[in-house]
Amino acid sequence: MIRTTQRHAAVQDLRAHRESIAAISRSLHLDIQTVRRFAHATSLDQLLAKTAERASVLDAFTPYLHQRWNQGCTDAAALTQELRAHGYTGSDQTVRRYLRPFRGGRSTPPPGPVAPTVREVTGWILRRPDALDAEEQARFKEVLARCPHLSAAAAHVAAFAEMLTGLHGDRLDAWIAAVDADDQPDLHSFITGVRRDHQAVTNGLTLPYSSGPVEGNVNRIKMLKRQMYGRAKFDLLRKRILLAS
Repeated sequence: MIRTTQRHAAVQDLRAHRESIAAISRSLHLDIQTVRRFAHATSLDQLLAKTAERASVLDAFTPYLHQRWNQGCTDAAALTQELRAHGYTGSDQTVRRYLRPFRGGRSTPPPGPVAPTVREVTGWILRRPDALDAEEQARFKEVLARCPHLSAAAAHVAAFAEMLTGLHGDRLDAWIAAVDADDQPDLHSFITGVRRDHQAVTNGLTLPYSSGPVEGNVNRIKMLKRQMYGRAKFDLLRKRILLAS
């Protein structure tokens, strides 16, 4: 707790002097994601609460652990070995700490819902809404309801996808302004790249032309080159590229 308090104060002080997240990470020798979490915490209490509620590597295995405990298996070492057979990668101390409150002889409570993985949430954001089944839609709505910051990011991603698929390049400037007004550091980095080549991005979101055929030909040439590596010289490679259908 003391270390968290000190780090939070140091990050907030540097942010007050308009230091970037990357610069603070280098200055304090902290991971950039840790610095971002400390910088965006509205208060120290919020940061400490999130630390206490952080997901555990054991979370995905608690249903099985509860079942085996209620069946009479209370040996933490044996349970750890069983969990490892199911993919658990944590330590036996984590299992022992989790089981300690149940040593009084009572049954374990029913497990709560398993938190979705980052990969799952990312997939829900990037896929079309009608491509999600009923269960995925329900879980996605629950995640967004619990995290307004993620809900805003998902809305921006959906708006950009609509521009991309509908060729609505005329909406790009309004979309950039909306993201600029929001606290979305990762999307701000994306916008920096968009602004760097604004006209090309606008054309890509407006015109019906695509670089797909060019990319396909490049992939075909690379395949032919790999097939002939160490077997022939450039003149034969040139003939194969020109004659390949």
